[in-house]
Amino acid sequence: MLATAHAEPYESLDGFLEQNLGKELLRFTTAGSVDDGKSTLIGRLLHESAAVYEDQLTAIKKSRLNRSTGPIDFSLLTDGLRAEREQGITIDVAYRYFSTAKRKFIIADTPGHEQYTRNMATGASTADLAVILVDATKGLLPQTRRHAYIASLLGIPNVLAAINKMDLVAYEESAFRELQHDFAALAHHLKIPFVQCVPVSALEGDNLVARSNKTPWYFGPTLLEHLESVPLRQNHGTEALRFPVQSVIRPDRTFRGFAGRVASGVIRPGDAVLAFPSGQETRVQTIVSYDGDLDEAIPSQSVVLKLEREIDLSRGDMLVSPVDPPQVSRRFAAMVVWLNAEPMRLNQSYLVKHAGRQVKAKATRIRFRIDVNDLTEHPASELEMNGIAHVEFEASVPLFFDSYSRNRTTGSFILIDPISNATVGAAMIREDLSRNQGVNPQAAQSFQEPSRSGEVTSEERHQRHGHRSAIFSVVGNRAFAGRLERSLFERGFYAVLVSAENVPSTSLPSLLSVLWETGAVVVHFSSTNSPEQEVVLGNTAGESLFEIPADKKNEEDALKRALSVAEKLRLGDGKSGEGRADGNAFTD
Repeated sequence: MLATAHAEPYESLDGFLEQNLGKELLRFTTAGSVDDGKSTLIGRLLHESAAVYEDQLTAIKKSRLNRSTGPIDFSLLTDGLRAEREQGITIDVAYRYFSTAKRKFIIADTPGHEQYTRNMATGASTADLAVILVDATKGLLPQTRRHAYIASLLGIPNVLAAINKMDLVAYEESAFRELQHDFAALAHHLKIPFVQCVPVSALEGDNLVARSNKTPWYFGPTLLEHLESVPLRQNHGTEALRFPVQSVIRPDRTFRGFAGRVASGVIRPGDAVLAFPSGQETRVQTIVSYDGDLDEAIPSQSVVLKLEREIDLSRGDMLVSPVDPPQVSRRFAAMVVWLNAEPMRLNQSYLVKHAGRQVKAKATRIRFRIDVNDLTEHPASELEMNGIAHVEFEASVPLFFDSYSRNRTTGSFILIDPISNATVGAAMIREDLSRNQGVNPQAAQSFQEPSRSGEVTSEERHQRHGHRSAIFSVVGNRAFAGRLERSLFERGFYAVLVSAENVPSTSLPSLLSVLWETGAVVVHFSSTNSPEQEVVLGNTAGESLFEIPADKKNEEDALKRALSVAEKLRLGDGKSGEGRADGNAFTD
């Protein structure tokens, strides 16, 4: 039977279910170079944590393919394909589940060969943590760097470097410290935020589950202790709502609901939601699940939403937060991992599958290809299998997306060959390119960081005014811009209206810079949507630029939203940065 360690015996089946359903789930992947011992480490970890069926263990003991020196070849627990066992390598991703008293785990054992880099990217795409093995006798190899780069590219925040085969270097502390220093330097270069190095021997089981007396100089956690204690991202309440619609549920004439999986944010009955692409706004009436109506739905939860007002929604549409919608654009740039033997070619039509939508798109430009061996950038006109590149795309219809660093669901997509229907690429969105379309390069570079000749700092001015600087951009509605300025002023904001009609384009950057330095909340009005002006505004305000759709039919709602965002600019109790607003609040 499958043995799972727990603190005390379960009194009943209900007690077992309650305890196990309440445990956190950690998804992690293993990666590293060939023969670093990934499969052996996972097999030993499963065995030591009592998570192996007895008949599995018996079959492995009888196997004639024991490649290790011990009585059990633990790698056979994950290397299940015949080709894997014959060649002694991992070819495809193997998923295993086990549980301890503190957490549940899903492991993705990924290949080490360079030709299977695409498999590693697939296994790591949903991981919260990556275990990257380093052979203590060989050091950091090109594949180690490749997998560390992919882990950083996929936004995996936690990396555990398992310095394996310590038994072959006589458990020398100096060997571990040298590799620990090298890996920490690599992680710093790749901007991986959290790294833990553990000296282990997968073959002997040292420092996997129990602390080894062969490494008395090591005082950190064992591999399993780190897996059980590493913090998971639980910031649902601060994320913007993203609910891609998968299907419309209409069992009878009295019920019409929209089924989907919450990508981010928390949704509750009564919450206001904005429908994309129609732009209609309504509220959630009830949240329906298999177990009945819910008080709230959180990320990764599949539910059906019944709305207060009947609006037109179908598969591929999205319900989002009205005050923090996603970006909408046909043009965007993304990091691509190419998975197909046929190279990716420019201007060739592919299908993009993104958050429930499927549209046609083409790659218009490859900015650069990454050489993961030394992390250098190189020009390219096409992308070969297992290659990684920064690519610009143009879709047939707009997508609703966030950057991958902000939202892993709405910030990623896969590319499909329309003829073979094969998945040929995986991509992580970096930026929206629609704002840069047709921009004069000189105008884009005209902004210069203002020199500060005075002795009063921006922070001191913010403290005096009680709020941070920001720019609200209003296009095509001069009366609304003036009304917004007056409303901000009456609420105690240092508000200034700047009209593009009265300011030469060459003077706009310097004027905005001065107002920004004085701590003003600027309301910028322009009669038309100018790409050059958007660049100047964005360079000045960054994330504190709020673009307000001021349609005359929805002026009241737009004003309420603008004032709500402005309230988040207040410092509150004099604490710098408290209540900072998000610059995507009015992205259209």
